[in-house]
Amino acid sequence: MPYRLKVFCCVLLAAGANGALAAGAPTPRPVPSGPFSELRIGGFAHDPWGPEAGSPSLSGEILLNKPFTPADLFTSYFVPRPHVGGSVSLGSKTSFAYTGLTWTFDLAPRLFVEGSLGGAIHTGETRDQFVPPDRAALGCSPLFRESGSVGVRLSANWSVMATVERLSNNGLCSQDKGLTNIGARIGYSF
Repeated sequence: MPYRLKVFCCVLLAAGANGALAAGAPTPRPVPSGPFSELRIGGFAHDPWGPEAGSPSLSGEILLNKPFTPADLFTSYFVPRPHVGGSVSLGSKTSFAYTGLTWTFDLAPRLFVEGSLGGAIHTGETRDQFVPPDRAALGCSPLFRESGSVGVRLSANWSVMATVERLSNNGLCSQDKGLTNIGARIGYSF
C-alpha cells in the first residue's frame, strides 16, 4: 500500500475514533420511514496494487431497510440490509454495478464495523488472451464482491467510513486477477 494512502487511512480512523469515543453517546439514529435506510458516496484508489493502479473511482451506494428487525439487539445484528451501488473509474478502467447484503456491528456508541457480500457486473476485461497490460484480467462477469468498512457516526444522520472492496470470480473462470479498491465514504441515514 502506498505510504500516503496508509497515512491518510490511519489519520481518518484515528480522528474519527478519537472524536467518537470522546463525544460519548450519539443522538439516536432516525427511524427510516421509507424503503431506504442510507445513501453513501465516496472516492477510492482504484486497484492500487494491480495493473489498473493510478486512477481514482467514484462510488455511490443505497442501503435499504432491514426486511425485519428482531426485538433482541444481539439477534438484530445478524439481519442484513440489502444494498445496490456502483463505482465509476475516472481513468477509463473497470467500472461496475453491484448488489448484495450488508451487516453492521456497533463497537462503541459512534464506532462501527461493517461487512458485505454480493455480486457485481463490470466493464473490465474478460478475454483469456491479449489483455492490455494496464487492465486486470477478470475472466468473466458477473463477479463476487466483498467489502469491509470501519466507520464513525458524526451525528444522528451522518457517518464517515474507510472501506476496502474486492471483486473476484473466486476461481470460477480461467482468469482471476481480481480487483481491489480502497477508499473513504460518507453516509447519510434517512
